[in-house]
Amino acid sequence: MANSHSLPFYERVEHRNTLHKVMEFIMLFLLLSLLAYRLLSFNKHGLSWFIALLCELWFTFSCVITMNNKWNIVNHKPYPDRLLQRVPKDELPAVDLFVTTADPELEPPIITVNTVLSLLAVDYPTNKLACYVSDDGCSPITFYSLMEASKFAKIWVPFCKKYNVQVRAPFRYFTNNSTLSGNNNSSLEFKQEWKRLKDEYEKLSRKIEDAALKSINPFDMIECDFSVFSNIQRNDHPTIIKVVSENKEAHSNQSVPHLVYISREKRPKHPHHAKAGAMNVLTRVSGLMTNSPYMLNVDCDMFVNSPNIILHAMCMLLGPKNENENAFVQCPQVFYDGLKDDPFGNQMIVLWRYAGQGISGIQGPFYSGTGCVHRRKVIYGLFPNFMKVGETNAKTMMKGKSADEELFHMFGKEFAKSAANALNGKAERPEMLTTTIEAAYQVAGVEYEYGTHWGNKVGWMYGSTTEDVLTGLSIHNKGWRSILYAPNPPAFLGCAPTGGPASMTQQKRWATGLLEILISKNCPIFGTLFANLQFRQCLGYFWILSWGLRSVPELCYAALPAYSIITNSNFLPKAQDPAYCIPLAVFVIYSMYTLSEYLRTGLSIRAWWNNQRMGRVTAMSAWLFGVVGVILKLLGISETVFEVTRKDQSTSSDEGTEDTEAGKFTFDQSPIFIPPTAVLLLQLTALATALLGLQPPARDGVGSGSLETMCSVLLVVCLWPFLKDIRMAACNSTTHLHFVLLIVLAMASLGFLQPACSGQG
Repeated sequence: MANSHSLPFYERVEHRNTLHKVMEFIMLFLLLSLLAYRLLSFNKHGLSWFIALLCELWFTFSCVITMNNKWNIVNHKPYPDRLLQRVPKDELPAVDLFVTTADPELEPPIITVNTVLSLLAVDYPTNKLACYVSDDGCSPITFYSLMEASKFAKIWVPFCKKYNVQVRAPFRYFTNNSTLSGNNNSSLEFKQEWKRLKDEYEKLSRKIEDAALKSINPFDMIECDFSVFSNIQRNDHPTIIKVVSENKEAHSNQSVPHLVYISREKRPKHPHHAKAGAMNVLTRVSGLMTNSPYMLNVDCDMFVNSPNIILHAMCMLLGPKNENENAFVQCPQVFYDGLKDDPFGNQMIVLWRYAGQGISGIQGPFYSGTGCVHRRKVIYGLFPNFMKVGETNAKTMMKGKSADEELFHMFGKEFAKSAANALNGKAERPEMLTTTIEAAYQVAGVEYEYGTHWGNKVGWMYGSTTEDVLTGLSIHNKGWRSILYAPNPPAFLGCAPTGGPASMTQQKRWATGLLEILISKNCPIFGTLFANLQFRQCLGYFWILSWGLRSVPELCYAALPAYSIITNSNFLPKAQDPAYCIPLAVFVIYSMYTLSEYLRTGLSIRAWWNNQRMGRVTAMSAWLFGVVGVILKLLGISETVFEVTRKDQSTSSDEGTEDTEAGKFTFDQSPIFIPPTAVLLLQLTALATALLGLQPPARDGVGSGSLETMCSVLLVVCLWPFLKDIRMAACNSTTHLHFVLLIVLAMASLGFLQPACSGQG
């Protein structure tokens, strides 16, 4: 029997997936066979055959990198008992908690408050925690909400720990009385405290709601200093840092972690780098105040669903081997109260289950921007081979140069000492947070980063609207590994966009930011050639960074069936051709392959279909516009913009209220819906042309066949929601509808003219 002191703190569990691997190889063989057939018969066909060949080359490459991503599916199981046997609770490392919010209208303060309360109540020594909230909206309502929440936290945190509450976001815990009736502790004392806590939370919610509706003016509250919010604009204001509450009873059962409010300085003529800039300010301010060796960051809507998550993450970050290998622990993004059967395909359950855990078996998962525990030294740019004990990390990192001068140049003068302490593993925490306020204001200033390496070599990386993936890539380039931890129940829960336009906005931002990384100096190919990024990890990054590029072959391939029917030509094998069965086999096996993933994950056939349908819609709309946005940026015509996704708090108490609009794909004024609508109308035009016998004579007697018709019908079924809402589009977006019709008419005219031109030639 192994000595308990020699056992690892976590276990890597590999999942065998033999059947899926066999199906992947069959699909790859069929795709290669189709490519070979196209090349052998290339001289007998025209432009549509060539376009199909290019598209299928891309699809084959996508198949290869998808196989790479899913080849080694792993999960990780922590053993916190083993950790606590060797590291007493009072000796656990400190952790700084970061929450980011940017718009009080799109991200209501009550959502932020619940996330903060869930973080303050995690099962971890309170004297080892400090919560920092970044408010990029500079909203007095958000600050007021945090002030009120800090009062509620003084009774909420002890209650959670006394009764071992599992769900520590109050709005979920108090959803209905089932929590009370279903709790194992049925004592009278518990019931009385439960009801008192619920009443207090309802009062807190009403206060925040009244403040948001302007029925209560925060400026009238005497006990809070709101004068700093007077006469300021959201994008033009000085730094505001407030210690909302300070833990002065560190070892008391009633203590609550520190809570600090930060709104960094913003000026119109200075770039603020969106969320990446906010994260770097949080890193510097927390580095001066508490300088914890680990940092957990979450979005404002991503509350803690597993109170032991920090302790579990420490199992994968502590220990001699882990210290030199693992940079961060990433938890999957899981959403609460999602729409049934995922109508917008944005819950990403299967994506995390197979692709996420598969990439975890290579060099580790990508950093997804929320639900992640970071090692502060790694964020400061440290390489794995520089992880040494004692006061040598900073000097070694500077490669023999004057350590002080290089630290000044890299981190800035005011922050150099804090950075050196963090790199060298020295924990120097001030007795009172307020003593560091003056220095914190300096490092949060808009001009502080000039002349430093923030956003370039240290901190969260600049240069993309998907700063999370770029930051994770820079970490993996150094040779670090990362860990995907997917517990059940999920460690964090958030809210997914519940409408078509909101979902498309999110997807467009992702496609734009990811493509920015791919075409920049940060391309993962360079990381493999000149740094320490593993080749298979490079393929994994290429898979996600090329999401936007998928729009081009998908849109072209979607147009080919209609073009072939209208011109009475073919781009797929005819029924009498021996290769006729290849496209059919690819379609059937791919459908079975993806369907099995959804069924094994516990999802329905309807959820599978919705995700397949939205995969086509997203590629032809949001991802296409993401590519266009990057092209316009390269041409100097416009800049990419970080667009905040709307967060809507919902609870299961709303189950009795039927929302007739939930799950319905609705139009708005955005031109993002033009391409899929044009494709739909083009397919309908083509099918009507064939049905009415309006096709021109076939060239060389070889016209369109059954496969082209089946593809066209399948696309109509996929895009059917657009047809159902076409009347509303005509009323609310007439200009866009006319533009769509012009596209369809132009394509149809081109189809009729092409055979005539060919005949004249």
